[in-house]
Amino acid sequence: MIDDIRFEHTTPLQTQLYQHLSQRIIHRRYLPGSQLPPSRQLAADLGISRNTVNAVYDQLKAEGFLQSRAGRGVFVHQDLNLAINQPTGGAIQTMQAMTLPPLPPAPASRLKLGEDANLPFQPGLPDINAFPIRSWNRILHHQESRTSLRGYDTTQGYQPLRRAIADYLRASRGVRCQEHQVIVTNGAQQALSLIADVLLKPGDRVFVENPGYRGARYALGRHGNPLLPVPLKQQVLDVGVLDSLGAAKLLFCTPTHQYPMGGILDVSQRMALLQWARRNQTWIVEDDYDSEFHFYNKPFAAIQGMFDTAPALYVGSFSKTLLPALRVGYLIVPEALVDHFLWAKRVSGGETPLLTQATIAEFIDSGQFTRHLRRMRQLYRDKWHHFQARVTEKLGGRLAPIAESAGMHLVLKGNVDDLALSQQLRDLGFGSTALSEHYIGRTAQTGLVMGFASASESQIEACVDALCRLTDYDER
Repeated sequence: MIDDIRFEHTTPLQTQLYQHLSQRIIHRRYLPGSQLPPSRQLAADLGISRNTVNAVYDQLKAEGFLQSRAGRGVFVHQDLNLAINQPTGGAIQTMQAMTLPPLPPAPASRLKLGEDANLPFQPGLPDINAFPIRSWNRILHHQESRTSLRGYDTTQGYQPLRRAIADYLRASRGVRCQEHQVIVTNGAQQALSLIADVLLKPGDRVFVENPGYRGARYALGRHGNPLLPVPLKQQVLDVGVLDSLGAAKLLFCTPTHQYPMGGILDVSQRMALLQWARRNQTWIVEDDYDSEFHFYNKPFAAIQGMFDTAPALYVGSFSKTLLPALRVGYLIVPEALVDHFLWAKRVSGGETPLLTQATIAEFIDSGQFTRHLRRMRQLYRDKWHHFQARVTEKLGGRLAPIAESAGMHLVLKGNVDDLALSQQLRDLGFGSTALSEHYIGRTAQTGLVMGFASASESQIEACVDALCRLTDYDER
């Protein structure tokens, strides 16, 4: 008999009665082979419709919990005796609360991007309020009407978008590629993960800039491959030390705007890096994450395009140039590797959303992408000037800007507890990351990585004032 249950609405009632009876059977309140009350009696006892009871009984029968015996009634299915009872040493073990299998160890490092990932000054966040949403929506609505975009496409990516990306990269970055070498990915992070899946075997070493981009370390090191830090010299990868470090399967770098320090690898350094990679049979992973935002000079041509068959994989993203919410990136690989990467993407992630790809393709082909970049470059240059001027004026050297005329963030170096300072800023509604978190090993500089692109003029003023108060308190 079921005690103390009263139901008012049919649908919730059926759900609750189903859950109640099934749990009683699982936990042996009703034993296999035992008889349940007739539906008329159970309905009367509960004060509910007999149809409700019959519907629940029918569902439990269909799932194998119950069975009917002609002329006798409804019984708990006898076969459950073998499933629920586990004989051990002649005794019957009752099935109690289930326990999970052994869990893997927790990751040593975790990205802490959650509900506060869109705070002003969060590194990597563009000015989403400046995005031309009306123009975008017009293109989106146009694409929505196309029935061909409502189904599946290819794992490699929407062909017009791949063509547009290849044309854009050849013209703006000197990348040597055709559309069949372009793989559209679910953000740049998937591109990095695919590189690890395709090119790394157990024990292969990976060189990474130190300090450097943590997302690349998580992706390239997730299979347990050793990550070896390469120091910087004058805010760029120190190419001169590579010969002393031995061989590696991959080298990850951000040559056009080193993340986070902002330096730019010059042409002679790029050529030396390519020569080292060829001698050592090392793949260069070139992350060109915000090359569009150089304020006074055009960025150097991509390493990938400096020579034919350069051992380089080129990674880019629309998260910085358009919107992070699109989650669309791209990967340029040599022709011989295309099928390898397509198989890995098919297995790990499948297709990138087709409608979003088609919208980006038309946004580029219509010329609006180039116009948007031009506007954002001017906007970010103004913010860059404003932010570093206020920091220099008000912080009195406690936090000094490492100013390069490019990008969407600024590094403020100083002798501070940067982990605590970053958290204090977060409590006040301002994003940042601690500079020390971008290092491997104990030798780390301290400071803040501040993404000024997402901040308004008033937010810049308020944040610098907050830094004045917080760092002045630390000094005292």
